Amino acid sequence: MKRKTRNCPGGILIHCYQNTVNGNVLFYTVSDYLAFFTTLCISARRYGVRILSLCLMPDHVHQGIIAENGYQLSSYVRDYSTACSKSHNKVFHEKGHLFNRPFGSAPKFGAKKSRTLLAYIGNNPVERRLCARAEQYRWNFLAYAKGCHPFSERLVVRRASYRMRLALKEGRGHFRLLRPLSYNLLQRLFKDLDDKERNQLTDYIISMYSVIDYESAIKYYGSYEEMLIAFHSNTGSEYDIKETFDGRSDLWYGSMTNFILKKLQFSDIHDIFHLGTDEKYSLFEMLRKKSDCPAEQICKYLHLRLHKGGSLEMPAL
Repeated sequence: MKRKTRNCPGGILIHCYQNTVNGNVLFYTVSDYLAFFTTLCISARRYGVRILSLCLMPDHVHQGIIAENGYQLSSYVRDYSTACSKSHNKVFHEKGHLFNRPFGSAPKFGAKKSRTLLAYIGNNPVERRLCARAEQYRWNFLAYAKGCHPFSERLVVRRASYRMRLALKEGRGHFRLLRPLSYNLLQRLFKDLDDKERNQLTDYIISMYSVIDYESAIKYYGSYEEMLIAFHSNTGSEYDIKETFDGRSDLWYGSMTNFILKKLQFSDIHDIFHLGTDEKYSLFEMLRKKSDCPAEQICKYLHLRLHKGGSLEMPAL
């Protein structure tokens, strides 16, 4: 059967969006975000797509992309999605695809619709109550349009600690070879750093790998400041892009991570995916009793399934 050609007019801004299978949470730690981001950026370089906007949310990804044709766009998305699925399954001890297939895409003709898309992507974390203003969220990368270290103190390499210089050197080595940074590698690079250094290294890696075309995005508004003003004046109800949003806050995911690491003394949050089925369901009940978090969000966090009636879906024996 002939595969349907994806609608991707050359030179037109495309909204590309991906939801995880079952709405499962994808990003738990800084290393999760960076592993995905560096993989995506390497794929963008490989296939020559232009990314004007990008936002990594806990359970889905939005991009504003310009590609020459549908084949280029599909090849790019397939490349990083396949690589991220393999690395994700290795860390999470899971199988199968990471994202629902096929991915979503919609061309945005004209400057007005393009501006609407860029504002929508930038404001996604505001709608999910992760921040008050779009530029305060690290993982929509807006703040990096104005500098290389928006969330950390300026890094002076010659004054950095020995362990920091080693981490920087190894990161640069992988970038020069156009290799993404794996979760395990990132955990090792961050291991002996203090909080200040971790923030500096995170900003350094993002700025080094980033392929986001801020200049083209800003041209739709005139300046970075005018772009932010436009973002601040919009709310989710004004967008013409349909997305399911139940009004609940994604802050619950961070709260659950803090609770598990502090109260249950896990050394790595991903260790919850090493638990047996009974242990996982016991953890579900504990989280439901200890917080007001909706059961549906706890299930997405633990990668469990919930029946429509509200009961947990037990795996077949």
